[in-house]
Amino acid sequence: MKNLTILISNTEHQALEYVAVSVQEWADNAVTVRALSAINDIVQIYTTRALNEGVSIPATRELIVQDAYDRGWIQTANSVNATSVSTPLTE
Repeated sequence: MKNLTILISNTEHQALEYVAVSVQEWADNAVTVRALSAINDIVQIYTTRALNEGVSIPATRELIVQDAYDRGWIQTANSVNATSVSTPLTE
């Protein structure tokens, strides 16, 4: 398990209290829903490539995500961004 900490201003917190019963629950839910969306994207990418390449598909989403990283079939957004920033556009 990873622990994430975010800092928001008092005004941002007050604004979230206006729209959410619990700011913490809202933030936890927002992160969880975004993570599940990313997992689904990764599973789709992995499954398509695994079927095309005749690779056995792991039994769980967790194993699929890990294997996708291990095989280099996906990269972190930070790695993709670093690569795109360091690669100049050619005309």
